[in-house]
Amino acid sequence: MRMIKVKTYEEMSLLAGNIIGAQILLKPDCVLGLATGSSPIGTYKVLVENCEKGILNFSKVKTVNLDEYCGLPGDNVNSYRYFMNDNLFDHVNIDKVNTHVPGGVADDMDAEAKAYEALIDSMGGIDLQLLGIGHNGHIGFNEPTTHFPKEVHTVQLTESTINANSRLFERREDVPTQAITMGIGTIMKAERVLLIAGADKTEIVMKAMYGEITPEVPASILQLHKDVTVILVEE
Repeated sequence: MRMIKVKTYEEMSLLAGNIIGAQILLKPDCVLGLATGSSPIGTYKVLVENCEKGILNFSKVKTVNLDEYCGLPGDNVNSYRYFMNDNLFDHVNIDKVNTHVPGGVADDMDAEAKAYEALIDSMGGIDLQLLGIGHNGHIGFNEPTTHFPKEVHTVQLTESTINANSRLFERREDVPTQAITMGIGTIMKAERVLLIAGADKTEIVMKAMYGEITPEVPASILQLHKDVTVILVEE
């Protein structure tokens, strides 16, 4: 594991964007695992700028997102599909057919989960997985629990996660209470993992990276991954 401490969000975003950009340059047809939330917005801006400058070419890149809210169609402004289009896909030369987000409105969510897991496997797995981290240690929407979920699955969101995400909705009661997410096992199969975190996540990052490995802190499993880089904004 590599822990890189930086002074500002902008520095974190530039470094993370350059790491992902290097992956694209080294393997133009790579599979990127992507994340949503406030943490990666700056990183995506760096990728967009480098594409506009002609440094990066996304034409052969494939992407798979970590998760999606249950009940929100892709055209809903609070869906993660909308977020990805708005912050990255609409601004780079990627083929939208090659961009994948779990279906939040599938008739059979269990079948959707199995299909999404199979999709990732059919691509040969993820070359680089970008992650954020929740204040309770969740990665993707893998909440603290008694076990590490292996594959893509649906999950009941905790009150702390609902509260944290409510800032993005007009009303707290509008926040979905369930999501579909890659499992811990899915994430751990990625060749490389890049976790980015702001200064407000310092305590949980240190607990996850240097504390006990436990499903009560889902991100702690990353201690066992062969290639993890953590970029943390110092307070």
